[in-house]
Amino acid sequence: MTAVAAQALWAAARVLEHHPRQVTALIAACLLGGGGAAFAVASFGPDPSALPVREVVEPVEPLALREQSEVLDAFSFSLWRSDTVRPTDTVESLLARLGVSDPVAATYLRQDPLVRQQLLGRYGRSVRAEATDQHALRALTARWVADDSGNFKRLVVQRGDKGKFTTRVETAPLTATTRLGSGTIRSSLFAAVDDSRLPDEVAVQLADILSAEIDFRRGLRKGDRFSVVYEALEADGEPLRTGRVLSAEFLNNGHQYNAVWFQQAGKGAYYGFDGKSLTSSYLASPMEFSRVTSGFAMRFHPIMKTWRAHTGVDYGAPTGTAVRTVGDGIVEFAGVQNGYGNVVMVRHNPSDITVYAHLSRVDVRRGQSVAQGQRIGAVGSTGWATGPHLHFEFRINGTFRDPIEVARKAQGTVITAAARPAFDKLATSMRAQLEAAGTVAVAGAQ
Repeated sequence: MTAVAAQALWAAARVLEHHPRQVTALIAACLLGGGGAAFAVASFGPDPSALPVREVVEPVEPLALREQSEVLDAFSFSLWRSDTVRPTDTVESLLARLGVSDPVAATYLRQDPLVRQQLLGRYGRSVRAEATDQHALRALTARWVADDSGNFKRLVVQRGDKGKFTTRVETAPLTATTRLGSGTIRSSLFAAVDDSRLPDEVAVQLADILSAEIDFRRGLRKGDRFSVVYEALEADGEPLRTGRVLSAEFLNNGHQYNAVWFQQAGKGAYYGFDGKSLTSSYLASPMEFSRVTSGFAMRFHPIMKTWRAHTGVDYGAPTGTAVRTVGDGIVEFAGVQNGYGNVVMVRHNPSDITVYAHLSRVDVRRGQSVAQGQRIGAVGSTGWATGPHLHFEFRINGTFRDPIEVARKAQGTVITAAARPAFDKLATSMRAQLEAAGTVAVAGAQ
């Protein structure tokens, strides 16, 4: 076979699928032709323009207009709408926002004891209504988290086939999902979180996690950026509560800080990607957000009217602000003491005791075990106090120490050699997710 014939065969193979008749003729010409022979592609198929044209007509009988109208009248669909309960809601105002106009349903909801107990006046609870195309109520569902058990409650009001309503309360497990977010500081951390449509709890946790590295009260700069991976706890596909921040990255004044949540031996803590612990034995503050009104130093006592050593740190905050223990421990005292007013004392180890004074409320009892960050009371002005604030002390072997300095120098949990491979694998995964969170935010801003 000549080179020309070989090239022709190769060309034939390329068009074989779409032109089989022409290729057959082409191959024959290649095989019969000589070294210098010419060949042409011949079509053995009929000319399409010569093929007969056949018209097929099928009669179609449309439904009568009356029958079509009856079908349309019989068709119905559901309308869905979600909202949250407001403090001033009545049955009528809630149903109106949910797009329901149903006097029978409104009367039932007003009279049902479960609805009155679990829905009306329950500010912030998520509510979803299913209504007919005539805005009559088919079903109403409310969801909320009652405790820290990992479950949620579901109130279900349903209309039966005969129009009768029934009400029940169910318990179901929350589902944890992972979410990504990021933001840029323009004025404050909370404002940046709001602009990024992230939950406020994310800002609170970020301030706690990186408090030893970043001064969130005075150290933030315009243009600082953060990315975060966090848990959302969902009920029936709707987020009800923000879970734990799993990983974070914060660029503050040109310095980058990162954190990842890691568990070993049944206890979790935050670490930098290099494995250095970020979770101190003690929190930097007994409140999430507050201001120091009096430090650990000599001061003019507002009641005694003399210069005296201030044995702790005072945090100014409104009455009722939650107070938390700065470390794990056992409640050694919970009650009233002269000067301190309502006070809680927590022993953390044989040498360390923390004191929380002037409380408006005490939420723990003597001998109770408490975990770091657990609420133990609320800010007040009991005892020798001129206004609402928390007086916080740190005693080591009976000696008063500056609580801020103690928290700064406290050591955290070290990653063991056995747990290090698992930590490195987790850190690599979290790096990738944080990078994705930042990319999404940049793309959305453009």
